[in-house]
Amino acid sequence: MWLTLISLVVPLGLDTFAIAAALGMSGLTRRDRLRVTALFTGFEMGMPIVGIVLGAVAGTVVGNAADYVAIAIVIALGIFMLWPRRDDRDDPARVGLLARTHGLAAVGLGISISLDELAIGFTVGLLRFPVVLLIALIGTQTLIVTQAGLRLGSSVGEAVRERAEQLAGAVLGTLGIVLLAEKLMR
Repeated sequence: MWLTLISLVVPLGLDTFAIAAALGMSGLTRRDRLRVTALFTGFEMGMPIVGIVLGAVAGTVVGNAADYVAIAIVIALGIFMLWPRRDDRDDPARVGLLARTHGLAAVGLGISISLDELAIGFTVGLLRFPVVLLIALIGTQTLIVTQAGLRLGSSVGEAVRERAEQLAGAVLGTLGIVLLAEKLMR
C-alpha cells in the first residue's frame, strides 16, 4: 500500500514543481512566493478531498468495477500528462500575471493547478486508501516542491520543467498498468 500511495503522490509533486518553476522565472517578491505557496498547498490538499468524496460515491455506484475505474483514471491521467500541450502557460507575461492574481482569478489558478489532485483523490476514494495520510503527504510535498520550484525557477530551463511533467505522466501511467496487472492476477 505504501509504495502505491507514494507512487500516486510523487508525480503530483513533479507537475507542481514545473508550474512553480515557471512562476519563479517571473521574479516574484517574497510576499508573492508565500501567497503562491499557500494557494498551491491549499488547493492541492483540498481537491483530493473533493475527489475522495466523489470517488467514494462512485465506488458505491459502480460496485465491483470501482478498482478498474480507478486504474483507468490513473492511466488516463498519466497519458494526459505525457501528451504535449501547446498552450501559452509559460509565456512570461502570462505567468507573471498568474503569480499576482487575487480573488476569483486566484481561485481559478488554484483549481487549474490541482485538477490532477482531484483525479488522484477520486482514485484514492475508489481504492479506499487512508485519507488523512494522503492529504498529509500531498500537503507536505506541495509545500516543498512549490518553494523549490519558485526559488529555482530562474535557473531551470523550460526543457527541465517539461521533462518533469512527462516523468510524472510516465510514473502515473506505469503505476496504473502495475495496478491493473495486480488486479488481474488475483
